[in-house]
Amino acid sequence: MHHFDSTKDYHHQNTSKQIEASNDELLVDTVHYYNECHNDYLFAWCNTQNLALHYGYWDQESPYNHHQALLNTNQVLYDSANIQSSDQILDSGCGLGGSSLWLASQHQNRVTGITISDKQVYYARKHARRRNLGHLADFQLADYCHTPFEDKSYDVVWALESACYALDKKAFLQEAYRLLNNGGRLALCDAFMLQQDFDEKQWQTVQTFLQGWVVPNLSSRAQFIRLLEEVGFKNIQVTDISRQILPSSKHMHKVAKRLQPVQKISQWLGLRSEGQTANYKVGYAQYDFFHEPLAEYCVFTAQK
Repeated sequence: MHHFDSTKDYHHQNTSKQIEASNDELLVDTVHYYNECHNDYLFAWCNTQNLALHYGYWDQESPYNHHQALLNTNQVLYDSANIQSSDQILDSGCGLGGSSLWLASQHQNRVTGITISDKQVYYARKHARRRNLGHLADFQLADYCHTPFEDKSYDVVWALESACYALDKKAFLQEAYRLLNNGGRLALCDAFMLQQDFDEKQWQTVQTFLQGWVVPNLSSRAQFIRLLEEVGFKNIQVTDISRQILPSSKHMHKVAKRLQPVQKISQWLGLRSEGQTANYKVGYAQYDFFHEPLAEYCVFTAQK
């Protein structure tokens, strides 16, 4: 039996100096992962219209449409936090800029997207220019736990499958709280653990999921609510949308199966790095992760 402690840091160290070093290592690893797997995402998951690095939301009778489902997730998060077009938004961990550009084009929001990957900043800026959205969507290189922005700079902090990359989830929430205007909202979508003890097979699934996507740890719903309360957030709302993202999880599993011959040959020829292979393997692990289920997928909103 294996025990998962979501309060532990990246390398299971305890002293503050070690945690600091571990956090620096994690930032480097995360940047390396996203830069290395940039083309994989564009080829196998998103397109240049949605630029989405998240799960898609599906809750309709009509046939599953991957592209639309990815856009649906943006809309679900937007509606959950009752965002208005006049709200200034910080997209914390903006990835390729998909959500930021969607917010700007669909709702005319002014958005600042931040990421620790210079490659993602370059790519997002390029697409903002291509779509004539540069006046609304700005992209910058920054760590969402230590941003260069002034207190009370934003009405909404948006975190779509990005908070999971914070080694210290509380540090992320404290910075979000600092940046929000009074009455401002946090809008967050992510995976949350349903249990802490696992048998050997389950543990392998958890480890493949976390390591393949360079996620240092995941909170449970209860732990995350407690952190939000400790930081000072009020009106905390949680919606479990696991059922609505399962078709997207299934889609990823299908893509992994379809690409298996290519992956095997490329790996044998030495054309796939360790990180790219680990990323590929998550395509299988994430299916069990959400279907067993070992984790739930939730929308969180909270107010300053």
